[in-house]
Amino acid sequence: MKSKKNIGKFTGSTLTAAAAASMAFVPVASAETPDGYTDVAKGDSHYDAIMALTKDGIVKGFEDGSFGQWQNINRQQVAVILYEAFNLTPPEDMDSILESYDDVDSDHLYAKQIAAVTETGIFKGSDGSFAPDEKITREQVASVILLAENLADYHAIDGKDINLENVGESHKERVQILADLAITNQTDDFRPHEDITRGAFSTLFYKLMNKADELNDKDQLDLMHTSDTHAHVDNGPKRVTAAKNFRSAYPNALLLDSGDVFSGTLYFNKFYGQADMAIMNLMGYDAMTFGNHEFDLGQKEGNHEKLAEFIDAANFPIVSSNVNVTNDENLSPLYEGGVTSQPEESNIYDGIIKNVDGEKVGIFGLTTEETENISSPLNVTFDDYVATAQKMVTEFEAKGVDKIVAVTHIGYNDNPDSNDINLAKAVDGIDVILGGHSHTELDEPAVVIVDAAGQKKAPTIIDHTFQYSNFLGTLNVKFDDHGKIIGHAAELVSIDDQEPDAEAEKVLAPYKDEIDETMEKETGATAAHPFDNPRGDVSVRNSETALGNLITDGMLKKAKTINSDTIIALQNGGGIRTNIDEGPITYGEIMEVLPFGNTLATMEITGAELQQAFEHSVANVPSEFGGFLHISGMKLTYDSSKDTGERVVSMELADGTPIDPDQTYVAATNAFTAMGGDGYEVFEEIYKDGRVQDLGLSDWENLKEHVVDLGTVETEIEGRIVDQNK
Repeated sequence: MKSKKNIGKFTGSTLTAAAAASMAFVPVASAETPDGYTDVAKGDSHYDAIMALTKDGIVKGFEDGSFGQWQNINRQQVAVILYEAFNLTPPEDMDSILESYDDVDSDHLYAKQIAAVTETGIFKGSDGSFAPDEKITREQVASVILLAENLADYHAIDGKDINLENVGESHKERVQILADLAITNQTDDFRPHEDITRGAFSTLFYKLMNKADELNDKDQLDLMHTSDTHAHVDNGPKRVTAAKNFRSAYPNALLLDSGDVFSGTLYFNKFYGQADMAIMNLMGYDAMTFGNHEFDLGQKEGNHEKLAEFIDAANFPIVSSNVNVTNDENLSPLYEGGVTSQPEESNIYDGIIKNVDGEKVGIFGLTTEETENISSPLNVTFDDYVATAQKMVTEFEAKGVDKIVAVTHIGYNDNPDSNDINLAKAVDGIDVILGGHSHTELDEPAVVIVDAAGQKKAPTIIDHTFQYSNFLGTLNVKFDDHGKIIGHAAELVSIDDQEPDAEAEKVLAPYKDEIDETMEKETGATAAHPFDNPRGDVSVRNSETALGNLITDGMLKKAKTINSDTIIALQNGGGIRTNIDEGPITYGEIMEVLPFGNTLATMEITGAELQQAFEHSVANVPSEFGGFLHISGMKLTYDSSKDTGERVVSMELADGTPIDPDQTYVAATNAFTAMGGDGYEVFEEIYKDGRVQDLGLSDWENLKEHVVDLGTVETEIEGRIVDQNK
């Protein structure tokens, strides 16, 4: 695990402090001054750094015997320093890289150095210029040297207080890192906009080199993870590329999945996870845990045969410590149980131990106990997640494992009774939680350092990676000599930004060909008239539409089969993306109307909260707003001539009963809206309050089922949403 790699991410060449011995400070003639410089004396603030770097052959002075410690350094000089320090090479496409600058071309004295530091991402210009002769400020140096040492994304657990009010927004995080690493002690005022001198640069760079060496000697655990991919396999070849790129920098990285591979697109409906598994096997996953959707077929198929076939095809184990499958005829033969350091593929274990570069890493899985209510687990049962996690930690520690990763499908903080925050506070000893279920996008991992009682505990890092294979989560974790986390770096790698892997495209091709054919397949339903999706003065984002009514009718109908108290349905206009033509309705049309793979959710909402939501819905009318709500089961009357926040005139249920502000109603909507999408703060609060239940049913499948039930689809505009100002 001690791979001598810095913790952060770096594009291009990997830089290591070990290469710095070849560094030349600036390309000027120098005097041999083994005993010192004429302008650097013992006791000077930069003396130790300057002399140490000189001794190692990293910096040199001028012909007159001076070092020039109080002279300012410019951008091209720093580029040369870093080029030499880290043994960079001239880019093959140097000319094209330099095309981004109007003040540096291939004839420039330092063209190769500037092109190299630009390619690696250490430097970037501004407004089309590199400004080679321009002085460099202290905050700019903070960013540059941290990027060069691969520590620009590093977050220390024990952060330092530093005044960042006068630091430029793009440099604040980097200046904070310098403080956290004790590279600077100027925490009251970093003086970020001052030009930096040769002496000050030497001190900062020397300190950071030493800190980088110190961190490189610490254990590092490198992780990749996914969750809630929901059969979004089309971008699988790009996901393969992202994983390969990360492994090229971190060969010992583990790849884990937090569940809900099942349900969401035609790939699942047709192949029941086999297309997903083909991509996962190619990526080389180390383990995954069950999500609640892995048990969806219990209702449709009446057993878990397809899930067993999915697991049987895996080239890796399933880790699941609180899911009891022993009473299921299809899954029980795959269950090995216990903790093993020699896991076999296609088997289910409570936990596994991976040997990563000589270090033991324990991995176990947890699945939400809500699965019993929101999926169809049949004979599969779920144990208390906290008690189970504590048991797993105890067992790992008894086996000498001090690095423990929980792969969870319990949600970040959506359910107040069961979530990753609670888990981290309740169970000491879990180092990393890689979570799913709540479709949470964490730009930076959460770090829990206090327990439920508010007492300090060993750090636990929690990371989530959103949904639908939009990102590959990556995480690097540094440990001290006692196995305690001291810092981390993380990145959500955008899958859309990757080039597709050629081998993965070949693997996916047979599945994709069948899906493309199915997209043209007719559902069996017929549209009696066009279901338009207008934009402009009359828009799906500001007016009732027949298509909006059709979608919400299907949502309400489906939700009632699960919760008979559901009485209202809501659909954001921005989630309706195209129209349905008159005539036979195809699978492709249905999926293009609702392409985001949202799931159906229900919420408990008071009449007063509903009014607050509709005030937000109609606040922009007549302007378009993606959050404009289409409705079923009720009628809304409002007046767009009134002030924002005072537009709702009346709300009635479908039978004409006025909606009571004090009464609680059950409303169906999509999970995006239920979690507060489109700025619905009232829905976000309801979600945080635990009054939302994600039913896990794909929105496009609900619509498909509804139109098939109707046969001939004749839904019209009915005056469900009325603007008195028209």
